Amino acid sequence: MAGAVIGATIADYRNQRQEVVEGGRTIYTEPDRIIIRDPGGQEYVRGNDLYRFRYGARDIRTETIGGETRTVVIRPDGTEIITVVGPDGSLMRRIRRDQRGREIVIIDNTYRDPRAVGGFYVDVPPPVVSIPYDRYIVDAQEASPDVIYETMRAPPVQRIDRRYSLDEIRYSPNVRMQMPSIDVNTINFATGSWTIPPDQAARLQVIADGINQAIQANPQEVFLIEGHTDAVGNDVDNLSLSDRRAQAAAELLTQQFNVPAENLTSQGYGKQYLKEQTDGPSLINRRVTVRRITPLLNGGQANAAPPPPPRQ
Repeated sequence: MAGAVIGATIADYRNQRQEVVEGGRTIYTEPDRIIIRDPGGQEYVRGNDLYRFRYGARDIRTETIGGETRTVVIRPDGTEIITVVGPDGSLMRRIRRDQRGREIVIIDNTYRDPRAVGGFYVDVPPPVVSIPYDRYIVDAQEASPDVIYETMRAPPVQRIDRRYSLDEIRYSPNVRMQMPSIDVNTINFATGSWTIPPDQAARLQVIADGINQAIQANPQEVFLIEGHTDAVGNDVDNLSLSDRRAQAAAELLTQQFNVPAENLTSQGYGKQYLKEQTDGPSLINRRVTVRRITPLLNGGQANAAPPPPPRQ
């Protein structure tokens, strides 16, 4: 399980990494994630987040039908979390089924807007932000709990004109930036590490409270946990490292603070979004960010359910 090796650093995974070139793309494979470099130089990391659902599970069933792999995690109360991934391992749908068999679609990553073109990168202009900067990018260390709670339910900074898939949100910065975010700078990562020190874990309490309050109000809320690094080291290492930081925070939110795992998703961005413009070591660049993305997934209808997946 990723992150389970206490004291592990990115150097431990660098030694296990394999590199192949397919169709002009360079693909780096690690035991628990892949990093892809496109011919144009764009790079991104993709991990498997099913590990997060094993915590506290009563039973886990997996079946593959027609190329889709369906994993059902059964919790002690009988609730089932159903994750469907495609042949390439990418998330397609995530569904919560209660004890009576009623289903709620949390994420439908198969949706493609008719206006979508090309891959998952969406070329839209940066959003026009009219709210104060400290309410748009909230500093967890400085903000009051009330501000953090409000940000967890804050609307987009401008009108959202269409629904986006999860992958479009993950890989398109100007799409994500339509939602306010919280920089969790209360947690400090050591260079090359994704371990959250036990004495710092409690600092996630206020973040967890805000997320849980939002989910109680709307069980379909989805929060993206974003991981970042400083500019030290190579790009592949930093993408893997940042993804592990995001994953560690998501894991801790569930295991220590009972945030439902299915309402979280995580993504690493390496050194692409530095807060401090320096090539040297930087504590404030080694961080995670939390962003509510529900309005992006459903086109701005705050409590609207995504349409059910098409019948096979």
